[in-house]
Amino acid sequence: MTLLIIVTLFLSALLGGLAVFFVKRDNTDLLRLVLSFSGAYLFSITVLHLIPEIYAHNDDHYLGLYVLGGFLFQLLLERFSEGIEHGHIHKHGHHGHFPIGVMTSLCLHAFLEGMPLAKGHQRELLFGIAIHHIPAAFALGSLLIQSTVRQRTIILSLFIFALMSPIGFTLSNMISLGGIGEINQYFDKMMAIVIGIFLHISTTILFESSSADHHHFNKRKLLAVITGVTLSLFNFLVH
Repeated sequence: MTLLIIVTLFLSALLGGLAVFFVKRDNTDLLRLVLSFSGAYLFSITVLHLIPEIYAHNDDHYLGLYVLGGFLFQLLLERFSEGIEHGHIHKHGHHGHFPIGVMTSLCLHAFLEGMPLAKGHQRELLFGIAIHHIPAAFALGSLLIQSTVRQRTIILSLFIFALMSPIGFTLSNMISLGGIGEINQYFDKMMAIVIGIFLHISTTILFESSSADHHHFNKRKLLAVITGVTLSLFNFLVH
């Protein structure tokens, strides 16, 4: 299962990013549908699985502060990432300049996303994160192309981004197994921070999907959201 998680996380991000060389970047309809589905799925997984799990074996009344901290931390990251993790494709890139701030914040975001996979509900969460990585990597690739950096640099950047979630998962797995000193006692707090990040990402995607159509979902987006929630509920009920 560990190898499957690493390969899935890596390939979803890498292939999603490389698709920018073969797919028209101005056609965002499919991208928005994937975002709506992934936003609904991630939100449902967070509420149904992740939040109950950290409280089930922990009586720390301050975990909510870490959830709030993760939410605010993601808000801070977006000041540098320019919303790339939401699949935002900017019409005007950093022409002639490599977007260091965007790349750094997006890599940190991807690193943190891989951490919850170390404990429980791996199959359900892996699917949601992998789907979420596709539009994010595509948007990153699009931005890098607009920045007029070399193709070799674009591919290398996408490769580095694709490695971040597998690295986050590997480190988190070592922590959860007690392989890194006594840091295991802080695992639930770390997961609470990631939950806050997931809540921010998923709700932002859903709100933006609505506002893009003047606060009304069209039928296809509504179907994508319902599908995401339904799939999460199915996994919850049969688990």
